[in-house]
Parts: sequence; C-alpha cells; structure tokens
Amino acid sequence: MSIRSDLKSFLDVCGELFRFNSRFFTYGFKPPYEFPEFLKQCYVIGYKSLPLIGLTAFIMGIVLTMQLRPSMADYGVESQLPAIVAIAIVREVGPVITALIFAGKIGSSIGAELGSMKVTEQIDAMEVSGTNPFMYLVVTRVLACTFMLPILVMLGDAISLYGAYLGVNIHSNTSFKLFWSQVFNNLVFGDVLPAFIKSFFFGFAVGLIGSYKGYTSTKGTEGVGRSANSAVVVSSVMIFIIDLLAVQVTNIWGL
Repeated sequence: MSIRSDLKSFLDVCGELFRFNSRFFTYGFKPPYEFPEFLKQCYVIGYKSLPLIGLTAFIMGIVLTMQLRPSMADYGVESQLPAIVAIAIVREVGPVITALIFAGKIGSSIGAELGSMKVTEQIDAMEVSGTNPFMYLVVTRVLACTFMLPILVMLGDAISLYGAYLGVNIHSNTSFKLFWSQVFNNLVFGDVLPAFIKSFFFGFAVGLIGSYKGYTSTKGTEGVGRSANSAVVVSSVMIFIIDLLAVQVTNIWGL
C-alpha cells in the first residue's frame, strides 16, 4: 500500500506540474505584460547571482586543470591540457555546475518568496485588487530564469577558462596568447551550441519548479521551508534529466 500511495502522490504532483506548465504557456504571452517586474527579476536573478557563480567557476577551472594534469602527464599529452579543459568546461562541466548553483540560490529563493506570499494570503489579496498574480509573480520569474541562466553560463565559462589558465601556469609557464590559441583552435561550433541551448531549458526548469513549489505552498511556515527545499531538489534532478536528454539528442545529430 505504501508503494501504491507514493506512486499515486508522484503522479498527482506530475499532473499538477504539467497543468502549471500549461497555464504558463497559456497566459504567459498574453497582455498586459509585466515588463518592469521582468527587468527587476532579471537584475535580482541574473546580476546578483554573478558573484557566486563567478567564484565557483573560477575555482572549478583551477581545480579541474590541477586534477587532469597528472593523468595527462602520464600519457605524455600534457601539452593538450588547455584544449581538453576547455572542451570539458564548455560542453558539460560549465553549464551543469552553473545550473546547479543557480538552482540552489534562485530555486530556493523563488520557492521561499512565493511560499511566504501564499501562506500570508498576499497572492489572494493581489487577485482581489485586480492584479493577475500568476503573470506578475510566476511568468516574470520563469522568463527571467530562462534568459539569465544562459548569460551566466557564458560568463561562468569565460571565468572558468581564465581559472584554467592560472591552473596551467602553476606547474609550467604558458603564455596567455598560447593558452587561448589552443583553446579556440580546438573548440568547434558543435561544442558551444548544444551547451548554450540546453542552458535555456535548465533555466526554465529552475524557474518553473521554484515558482510551482512556492505558488502551491501550504501548511504555514513549515510549508515555506518545505517548498524551498523541494524546489532545489527537484530542480537539480531535472537538470540532470535534461542534460541526459540533451546528450542523446546531440549524439543523434552528430554534434
């Protein structure tokens, strides 16, 4: 009975999330548009996340370079270290790690913020006053996450590659020009495009799940904490699922 109950609860949540997603596409692109709120959320979600993501990307570039160096030196291909690190960061490590950090910071923030508004009946008050809370609270945050995460991924990749340059020069002396020439000579369009496209889906998943968990929060302050926690967990799982699907699609297309 416990397994059947858990399965039923899981399917119920999937159905509710699908309806929430359908509501977003039904009402999300109809006027009136909340453009000022969208710009505000872009600033909060994108700009204010850059220091954390930049620091994480910088450390990731150094650590990845230092971890790969001994193995590549054993096989006599240490000279290819900048190229290998660049491909790993741009294709996979950069987008996924950035999306996970983004889910932890923004997903929990959206879940907690909307959850607090839900349990304190602020969302109901917006409906009474004639404001569409779904457009104002959900659509703006989902769109901001969708458009800001790819920008953060590109900036994070650049910062991470600079960290990789410093990591390469810890045990050797590679010029700045030589490092970047090796990076750009080995990166191809098929490395950059799939990572850029899937980051849109990462951002959409984080924004949608965080908004859904907060918008449907119940049980007072306890529910707010639960919404913030589950938003991070479910968003992180969805990032890995989307990444798996993206890898399969790019392999089929030969990218």
